[in-house]
Amino acid sequence: MYSLLITILMILSVIVVIAIFMQPTKNQSSNVFDNSSGDLFERPKARGFEAVMQRLTGVLVFFWLLVALALVLVSSK
Repeated sequence: MYSLLITILMILSVIVVIAIFMQPTKNQSSNVFDNSSGDLFERPKARGFEAVMQRLTGVLVFFWLLVALALVLVSSK
């Protein structure tokens, strides 16, 4: 059981990293004193590919955390 959970965790880890790198960049200026920094904390709603990637990443991280928790419970016995 332990080796199966480790294998699943490693596979999910690679998939999560790939999903994070596939997300589109935000192209926001890093200069805080720029004139366009008025909408620094405003973010338009994600649509299309960006929305799918955000949801997919969230679901993958949730499953990763579940597997990691199960691994902790199995290894503590």
